[in-house]
Amino acid sequence: MVDVLLFHHALGLTPGIEAFAEKLRAAGHTVTVPDLFEGHIFDDLDSGLGYAGQTGFGEIAERGVREADDLPENLVYIGYSLGVMPAQQLAQTRPGARGAVFISSFVPVSEFGDGWPAGVPVQVHGMDADSIFVDEGDLEAANDLVANSADAELFLYQGDAHFFADSSVPTYDETATSLLTERILAFLARV
Repeated sequence: MVDVLLFHHALGLTPGIEAFAEKLRAAGHTVTVPDLFEGHIFDDLDSGLGYAGQTGFGEIAERGVREADDLPENLVYIGYSLGVMPAQQLAQTRPGARGAVFISSFVPVSEFGDGWPAGVPVQVHGMDADSIFVDEGDLEAANDLVANSADAELFLYQGDAHFFADSSVPTYDETATSLLTERILAFLARV
């Protein structure tokens, strides 16, 4: 069983994110889920991004990075959309990462260093027609990661929803999320 630090997306710490964390806990993992939005939950992406912009995207990411300060080094970092920023930064820069999982987002590894750290397994999950994931460079960055790291996997699901794995939002895709959850649980079992 592993220790997981899970970061929510731009809608905030929704009931769907909490439910996902509970699935991981039910499998025996210890999961920490910080609220980077300090209690704010939004119904749409624009409102959530507006809050993050007003607060400062750098401040949101730093809140996430600070959450790791009191946790052990050997964590698996999971980020969903906006939450990928602190998760990826920690996975690439904090010593001892056991692994990383990124959902609906990924930035070029050059954002946080010279390359993906050797020996740190990583999964990237996204929908094949999600305009944010596909058209804003995340898919391209994920493909580059897979091409340059033996420890990287990319999983694409049919659909165009950005928040497909959050059971509390209208764009939830139960079929895709079941497969994503199965893959993440298998990943956690082997890291």
